[in-house]
Amino acid sequence: MNRLVLIDGNAILHRAYHALPPLTSPDGKLVNAVYGFSTMLLRLIHDLQPTHVAVAFDRPAPTFRKKLYIDYQAKRPKMDDELIPQVEQVHEVVRAFGIPIFEMDGYEADDVLGTVCRKMLNAKCQMTNQIQNSKRIKQSYINQIIIVTGDRDILQLVEDEKVLVYMPTKGLSEGKLFGEKEAEERLGVSPKLIPDYKALAGDASDNYPGIAGIGPKTAVEILQKAGSIDQLYKYIEKKTFGLSDALVQKIQEGKEIALLSHTLATINQEVPIDIAIGSFSEKQLTSDKAIETLQTFGFRSLVKRLEKESKKELGIRNNEEQKEKKDTGEQLPLV
Repeated sequence: MNRLVLIDGNAILHRAYHALPPLTSPDGKLVNAVYGFSTMLLRLIHDLQPTHVAVAFDRPAPTFRKKLYIDYQAKRPKMDDELIPQVEQVHEVVRAFGIPIFEMDGYEADDVLGTVCRKMLNAKCQMTNQIQNSKRIKQSYINQIIIVTGDRDILQLVEDEKVLVYMPTKGLSEGKLFGEKEAEERLGVSPKLIPDYKALAGDASDNYPGIAGIGPKTAVEILQKAGSIDQLYKYIEKKTFGLSDALVQKIQEGKEIALLSHTLATINQEVPIDIAIGSFSEKQLTSDKAIETLQTFGFRSLVKRLEKESKKELGIRNNEEQKEKKDTGEQLPLV
């Protein structure tokens, strides 16, 4: 199976920063978020066994959501001054591991992740339709995508076994994998209805209100009956929906903000960005560049782990070469 692991860089970076105490590099720079991110990256690769890996980051420029709604995320605190320089340092680590980075001004990392998912899954469909019997083509597409994030909005991308979401649940050491069933248990609606749910109930973390007087429980009950925001307003216009007059009035009066909230909550999967994701190899983690970068930051425990993996990889490769020579009758060198 070809498995692509997509990492929400900012979400994991923030989690690492707040989970770990201050840690400085040999030159005195604070690097606790860099260390936490690097540690989690290695663990994710070990646990999830991806054949492809990529990381998406937010950009500092205002997004299209801010232009649509000036108060979007207005109550979120600014990034800590001590975390700001660590963003580029994490970029440095990701590049050293040979992992592609995707980001785009005007869009959030969520939108970039959603676009990568869409393009990868569409490429799979196209290749499958074009050449059914080609082994080479079948091996080249992505069978499964796992998105790593702490942001629940991403759950709207979950789809069968094709797109799953891995969320850290306890610091950086534990996590849970969300499919459609787990996502619905978490929020009360199916993944595709998460924007509809937030259109009604709003989102305090992103600071948009939804419809006044409608909370999470009522929003779930409405969607269980209506199926979606579009259907809800069609039912109300035809007066075929069994809601109280007071609730109908709230829904009608809140239509404009509900539709705006739906747009704000919906991940944009049409980001104009080129996607190029090559196959991932464990050798990328044990490259000279990767080890040198971790040494620069003073991450001795991580360097030892990678050097151990490098020796293991070299031993496996030498054994394979020895076996190949033996099979072909070549003289084996004394070692």
